[in-house]
Amino acid sequence: MNRYKIFKPESRETFKRRTDELDAALTGYLRDEEQAGRHLQYAKIFLSDAQNQYHDLMESSLYRNHFAGKAVSIVGQPPADGSKISVLTRTTDGPDDFIFQSLRLTEDEAVGLDSYQQTMLLFGKYLDSIKDSGLTMNTNLVRTWIYVAGIDVNYAGVVRARNDIFDRYGLTADTNYVASTGIGGHTAVRHALVAIDFLTLPTIAENDKKYLEALDHLNPTHEYGVAFERGTRISHGGENLFLISGTASIDSRGRVVHIGDVGLQTRRLLENIDALLSDGGASLDNVNYFVIYLRDPSDYNLVDGYMKARFPDKPFIIVAAKVCRPEWLIEMECTATI
Repeated sequence: MNRYKIFKPESRETFKRRTDELDAALTGYLRDEEQAGRHLQYAKIFLSDAQNQYHDLMESSLYRNHFAGKAVSIVGQPPADGSKISVLTRTTDGPDDFIFQSLRLTEDEAVGLDSYQQTMLLFGKYLDSIKDSGLTMNTNLVRTWIYVAGIDVNYAGVVRARNDIFDRYGLTADTNYVASTGIGGHTAVRHALVAIDFLTLPTIAENDKKYLEALDHLNPTHEYGVAFERGTRISHGGENLFLISGTASIDSRGRVVHIGDVGLQTRRLLENIDALLSDGGASLDNVNYFVIYLRDPSDYNLVDGYMKARFPDKPFIIVAAKVCRPEWLIEMECTATI
């Protein structure tokens, strides 16, 4: 069984005070998880100011006690509740079948390269990491998260690079792409325009996957020139795991729905997610957690209140991160399990 937990500090004091609070919370939680036979598989850390906070995070008891040497992603996406730092963890009572890799560029690698070149370099790093393992990107890569600084300008280069990489390795609309979120985000490296997290499952076969569609709600992504799956259902370890890509308020012709109204966009994107889950035999009741991306953080209270009322028992985190089209005010991703 896999479990997801989101941690947010209540303190509004210094960054150190907040990481100390999270350290204490994780210490108790992970101790209880270990006693129940579960262990940390990977984590995602959301920072409000990655360039200024990264060094302090590396020196913190939170990082040293729980994340050093572990599979962890650190991304500059400010928690919209003002917490400066929040953490999403995944624990499991099974083996570490999934490989979670958070690939980043150094300043020397990033400087002078545009978003196309940086994306190609990061995919090259991933392919190098699996080249002697017998794994392939086509079958074993099941999820990516692509973080783009200045997404309104730089997303086009990311899209072209991913299209070129997938075309080179035989991932097409007629075979399969990969579930993915492409969203605004930063790293601690000033000139890095792109960062990517990769989730790989070495034990999976192609017939263990179902690519989710809801054609009466969302059109295929290739119709507007991007290469990712709306969602994937993976049959693995005696359960069905649903990986739902970043989903926005879109219709079956690829048009943005409810321009200018974040409340209606929230309802429509959840309808889209429910339709995708339904294609694989699940529903919103089976969702483990949501990550919610807001273009305008001043919409936080409206969205937070709606989610708490509709999903009182499901963890979620809201971060400030621009979606790939300016008209999209909100995007969500999630996993679900049956």
